Amino acid sequence: MVEFMRNLLLGSLFLSLAGSIWGAMFIAVRCSIFVIAPIPLVWLRYGTALLALLALMVLKKASWYIAPKDRKILLLSALIGQALSIVTQETGTMLTSAQTGSVITAATPAFMVVFGCWLLKEKFTKARALSVLLATVGVIFIVFDPDNIQLNVWGGVSLFIAAVTWALMSVMLKFLAKYSVITLTFYAVLIAFIVLAPYSIWWLLTIGDFQAMSVPVVWGSVLYLGFVSTTAGFCLWNKGLTYMDASIGGLFMFFQPVVGTFLGWWLLAEPITAYFWLGFILIAIGVILALKGGNTTAKEKLARTV
Repeated sequence: MVEFMRNLLLGSLFLSLAGSIWGAMFIAVRCSIFVIAPIPLVWLRYGTALLALLALMVLKKASWYIAPKDRKILLLSALIGQALSIVTQETGTMLTSAQTGSVITAATPAFMVVFGCWLLKEKFTKARALSVLLATVGVIFIVFDPDNIQLNVWGGVSLFIAAVTWALMSVMLKFLAKYSVITLTFYAVLIAFIVLAPYSIWWLLTIGDFQAMSVPVVWGSVLYLGFVSTTAGFCLWNKGLTYMDASIGGLFMFFQPVVGTFLGWWLLAEPITAYFWLGFILIAIGVILALKGGNTTAKEKLARTV
């Protein structure tokens, strides 16, 4: 009993911290996205994260090897997840708000149900179908909120794409479960960093305002996104899932929208409407149904952390 309580407390602590870090991530994006365009921002974020991930690879003595037959899946998952998903996530956050970004992307586990049934041949139950429906309707309520008319519809669509593509990547990574999570994350971030480099370098050299980027809140946000959100958040989530069942641990993802919404209201004066809360509740129910359906494993949850 003592050991069980210890594991529960430690797991809850680590997972709560990880979810809170990701909730604050959307504030960091809002504080920097109007100075640094989405693609260069993701590129700078990954450049920072690579330094920390490289250090972790060395300290943990992680294997560098990926079998040739698995490299195509790794490449596709990196392009879909680390590149497309994160760019659309930060674009959507720029066009909407920190709270909208944190809530819509929290619907990812529900969409993983669809891809799990498609790619992994998991059983598509009524509960899982309902989870996808509820999460989708919840996103629609938030995106088309008549009480928040300044909300950009295309921003909401961009965030929806981010959630769906991250769900696809998360399921794809199950085919690579035999590899170290740190190794997979390092290579995925490296691939996205290389792919985004040409446009990002061009933007920085021709359009970028280095004086504006030198403001502490901007470069501080980039450091937070790289070192804290991408690297520390991932490690805390990884550690937390070793102490409790994945289906329980997945519920701690809701620290992300709760923290994102609160900080957006407190620091950025972003409004919270009844439609927003209705959408949040529907997404929450949908994700809980998905998690209760056993559609996600510890490794799939780990793949959600950017």
